Amino acid sequence: MKRYLLLTCLLLGACSSLPPAIKNPPLHDISYAQAIQQIANYKNAPVRWGGVIIDVENEQNFSLIQVLYYPLSSNARPQTDQPNEGRFLIKSPEFLDPAVYTRNTKITVAGTLTGDVERTIGKKVLHLPLVAATNIHLWPVYVYDNRYDGFDYGFGYGYGPYYGGYPYFWGNYYWPAYSPFMRAPFY
Repeated sequence: MKRYLLLTCLLLGACSSLPPAIKNPPLHDISYAQAIQQIANYKNAPVRWGGVIIDVENEQNFSLIQVLYYPLSSNARPQTDQPNEGRFLIKSPEFLDPAVYTRNTKITVAGTLTGDVERTIGKKVLHLPLVAATNIHLWPVYVYDNRYDGFDYGFGYGYGPYYGGYPYFWGNYYWPAYSPFMRAPFY
């Protein structure tokens, strides 16, 4: 019994997909507002920030990701329902493919604050904080399926065990309709 309990604990611990640097905030978590006001005081300080990707630039020896900053939730996911506070840059020594790091993708980075970089956005010159990345995590995109399928018995179609068609509304009830994906004829 003890073996099964140990095995279960190990398997559940292995299910965590976040790296420890992303999952656990630094000891002295520096907010974006603090860093913007006194960037020189926080040079080489560890940070864990996140947001939404705006742009990716690949240079010869490094890549830069421009991110719109959002506060992080308790699981380190950017909270895009909160107001954004500004922009920052992530610098990575690796090549970051713009096809993978696409615009409007949520991202969380752990690294050190190395200073600021001057960028022109429109006609305005901004000083953006620069984070040298040690770990980068892209968040998966969840697609909301807006159909009525309140039940499923594990057959993979999401419509129940007897039919695979979209349930159409007739009067006060939802009735199945014929679909080429039906597993059996509906009687």
